[in-house]
Amino acid sequence: MKTIITLLLFVLCSGLSIAKTWKVGTSRTYKLPSQVATLVSQGDTVEIDAGVYSSDVAKWTANNLVIKGVGGLAHLKSNGNASGGKGIWVIAGHGVKIEYIEFSECAVPDHNGAGIRIEGKNISISYCYFHHNENGILAGTVNPSTIIIEYTEFGFNGYGDGLTHNLYINHVDTLIFRYNYSHHAMVGHELKSRANVNYILYNRLSDETNGTASRNIDLPNGGTSYIIGNIIEQGPQTQNSNLIGYGLEGFTNTSANEVYAINNTIINNRNGGSFFSFQAGTVLFKAFNNIIAGQGNFITGTVPSNLDTANNSIITTLSSFGFANSSNYDYHLTSSSKTCINNGKYPGTASSFKLNPTSEYLHSNKTMARCVSGILDIGAYEYCTLSQKETPFIFYRLYPNPSNGKLTIETPSSLNNTLEIYSVLGTLIGQYKLTKPQTEIQLNLEEGMYYYQINNQDKMVIKGKIILKY
Repeated sequence: MKTIITLLLFVLCSGLSIAKTWKVGTSRTYKLPSQVATLVSQGDTVEIDAGVYSSDVAKWTANNLVIKGVGGLAHLKSNGNASGGKGIWVIAGHGVKIEYIEFSECAVPDHNGAGIRIEGKNISISYCYFHHNENGILAGTVNPSTIIIEYTEFGFNGYGDGLTHNLYINHVDTLIFRYNYSHHAMVGHELKSRANVNYILYNRLSDETNGTASRNIDLPNGGTSYIIGNIIEQGPQTQNSNLIGYGLEGFTNTSANEVYAINNTIINNRNGGSFFSFQAGTVLFKAFNNIIAGQGNFITGTVPSNLDTANNSIITTLSSFGFANSSNYDYHLTSSSKTCINNGKYPGTASSFKLNPTSEYLHSNKTMARCVSGILDIGAYEYCTLSQKETPFIFYRLYPNPSNGKLTIETPSSLNNTLEIYSVLGTLIGQYKLTKPQTEIQLNLEEGMYYYQINNQDKMVIKGKIILKY
């Protein structure tokens, strides 16, 4: 007893605080996120019930917050409002994690209003949706900082002046942009980043039939960029004929001016243009195993000092690739994809980063493991066989998420699937056979976050997170 009392006195006297969970929703004490934004302390969690929060904006200044929607997306519908004339949410604290939030309709007098304006360091954004803002995300120059954006959708952001984008990352150390779907930016870019190092991995960046975006990817100040396993599609209505621009506003980043483009599927549905455009001063362009489909030049501008290209399949007509359904933007390979199957080359490493593709983009804004089938294939998808038949374009669905523990999992009926549940430390804590196209299971686990993995007999893997909320 004396030990416990001494410990309590130490905690009180040392000013240490215990992290708190704040609940927001129509049935809660706090009805709006802005009501708790000034009350939270370092390390707190804010849980926002799914629903629409109209005209509510906030600035978050505490560090190491977790802010998340529960029971579905919490929709911050701005109606043209912004915190400090900047964004629906201004994130000024460091180490903030944001999950399951929808941001829309931010507008400000200078036409630079963002769903999120990032002013803090080391921000993580997952499972969110940004649409119809002047900028989806606008990140300021903050260092040292790594921004992680994953499993998130961006669509129809931009004022239409070409200066605002689906997302615009200014000078930070590192951007990790993976498993996202960015589409239909309004004249601006699907992704613009001035980060010193960019990891652009397993995303879909597309304009589709009526998109009016400029570039799919714009890296205006150089630096080191890894562009691996992406679906990159330029539509016929786009404002800029170049898909990927590099260093076109001058090399001001401090890392090596190197671009690694590995196993992407890059489609130009516009009448002409260019796939990659480089400014003089690019030190290295390593391009292995890319599908380059449609009209246009592979490289324009100034050819990089060191050009290391191998096993790219460059063909004008899409039909030559034997895609599963290119009119519906399904660029999986089929048995007709003779130019791509088993024609890749192992790309090696760069600064200890393994360039070999390990995942595949799964629409929309999800991912699955890339299967291993013979020699590496060209493009963002590996062709694999099931009982010597073509692999279909497989969709998996797990819902609701967040969940009260009762889950429904939809899987292809022809496959023998298994659901595995892992703790955040990677320990396997549950395994379930999925023998029907739709299986219901009950997870008797404590409230919190878990990882799931769906496996089938062909070693194809779907991964994601589950949030349990009771």
